[in-house]
Amino acid sequence: MFCNLSAEALADFGSIGVQATLSKGAKLFQEDGPSNGVFVICTGQVKLSCTSREGRTLILKIATPGDVLGLGAVISGSRYEVTAETIEPTEIKSIRREEFLSFIHKHGEASLHAAKALSEEYKAVFFDARRLALSGSAAGRLAGVLLDWGRAASCGKPEMRFTMALTHEELANLVGSSRETVTRMLGRFKRERLIQMRGASILILAPDKLEQLSA
Repeated sequence: MFCNLSAEALADFGSIGVQATLSKGAKLFQEDGPSNGVFVICTGQVKLSCTSREGRTLILKIATPGDVLGLGAVISGSRYEVTAETIEPTEIKSIRREEFLSFIHKHGEASLHAAKALSEEYKAVFFDARRLALSGSAAGRLAGVLLDWGRAASCGKPEMRFTMALTHEELANLVGSSRETVTRMLGRFKRERLIQMRGASILILAPDKLEQLSA
């Protein structure tokens, strides 16, 4: 989000916030908590989730390096909509709300980048909701999630390999299915040579076929 700024803006951005390395299971912020700041993911992954009144938890997204968390709540002055929790050791840069708002007020280009990031966040939420609502099968929803992670990890390179930091239970929660179904589908994808699994490492072998499943 803040890579392509002017030299002056980049220098100001580098002077604000605090960088820290967090262990697995650390919470950056809590659903319905006051929006005290934004968090830029440098390395690692963060699970975004929300909880119903009955205590049921829904995983909404796995945030990856480059994502800025808490942006909408900080700009609007509302409370955080979700809970953000690390799922592996993660390096983050946290910026207090006042510092961040002062930064984007000073640098118009940063405000434009923030607006673009919010637009991308909206589009991602829309497509995730559409996938859950319109995909006719658990296999299709799982294929879509694996493809998204593979593309994000590849950074434009041909090889689509990523590390699965979620348990099968958490992955099932993300795609709206059961743990047993997710385990069965992963086994099927592996047998059909759609993916290769070695421990937590997953390599997408047939993205076109996964795309057909997720359509």
